[in-house]
Amino acid sequence: MSVNGVVVTGLGVMAPHGDDPAAMFAAILRGESALAPVFPELAKPAAAATIAFDESRWFTKLQLAGVDRVSQLAVAAADLAMRDAGAPAAIGDLDPERLGVFAGCGMGGATALEAAYRAGGSGRVPPLTIPAFMPNAPAAHVAMRQHAQGPVLTYSVACASSSVAIAEAAKAVRHGDVDLAIAGGSEALIVPGVVLAWQAMQTLASFNPGEAASAVRPFAKDRSGFALAEGAAFLILESEARARARGARIYAALAGWGASCDATHLTKPDVQGQARALRTALNRAGLAPRDVGYCNAHGTATRIGDVVERDALAEVWGAHLDDLRVSSTKALHGHLLGAAGALEAVITVLALHQGQLPPQAHVGEVDPACALNLVPATGTDAPALEAAISNSFAFGGTNSVLVFRRT
Repeated sequence: MSVNGVVVTGLGVMAPHGDDPAAMFAAILRGESALAPVFPELAKPAAAATIAFDESRWFTKLQLAGVDRVSQLAVAAADLAMRDAGAPAAIGDLDPERLGVFAGCGMGGATALEAAYRAGGSGRVPPLTIPAFMPNAPAAHVAMRQHAQGPVLTYSVACASSSVAIAEAAKAVRHGDVDLAIAGGSEALIVPGVVLAWQAMQTLASFNPGEAASAVRPFAKDRSGFALAEGAAFLILESEARARARGARIYAALAGWGASCDATHLTKPDVQGQARALRTALNRAGLAPRDVGYCNAHGTATRIGDVVERDALAEVWGAHLDDLRVSSTKALHGHLLGAAGALEAVITVLALHQGQLPPQAHVGEVDPACALNLVPATGTDAPALEAAISNSFAFGGTNSVLVFRRT
């Protein structure tokens, strides 16, 4: 790899499986589901993956005023990523103007907004509701905590938000706009109003009593949709030259990225749009489809979405499709919407770094229309894995693909 390449030197998560990336990855390899029933008062059962989060580790009671959960999770995950990258040594004498934050957030501070609606009748809406729920609040709070004075940008592109943010951060590093980038995303929307809205779209998984943990079944014949989740994940990106000069641990290289728009429908995905993003990412990485051994699929377990993603992969991989191992880890950690791309990027990086592929959980009979080389439910070792991709395909038609390579 060229010394001008972009590499990952830090990982931080606040995820349904915990706040330690290695332990989280181990739990996913074991096929442990974080999904559980939520809001029993709702007319229709709902499952979600939530986080046991101790905000006192990062905030005083006074600091929490006007800071929504979505920003709290972002601050925590970004801080852990910086520590993992070796901060404060990772910063060293770095000019604060050369440190950037690139964050994805799909829906902003849902907790603050829901509380404001509920308080509206009394006229006691919290005065900091607006800064609490604005979608760029997570990035701003991360910047204040890490003293980042370079570009601090928010990408709100539905389910592709944090994947796009990571790609944009990589561009900034490669072009020399920043020396270090904190890139990822955050989402915290497990509130009744949001769940009801998604139920109205008929995209959330149905399940029988006692079966919430296995409600999400990507690519399965009996799949019925996804389950929402909350969390945050951030990666630290820098040039390979800088990372090696400071003796940093390098998890993987971010070798390529691709983005496209279907420009056909707001919520229905398109094969050709996704294929364009896949080809662009591979071309930028200088790889052929046969060079990529694993795909962390978008795989939302919706009736249409899984088939379209399979067909897009088939169009690009062609005769090499059976050589591509595929799994959607949303079956275990749920769908983090704006933070999904970042969490799944972390999982993809760890798959490369550890040479192990996360399983495709909860699939009994595969839908023939979704025929793929799915990773077994027990996971699998992949010591020869050299490159992997992470797909994020969003409402609005935006498609984002990240390509990681072993270093």
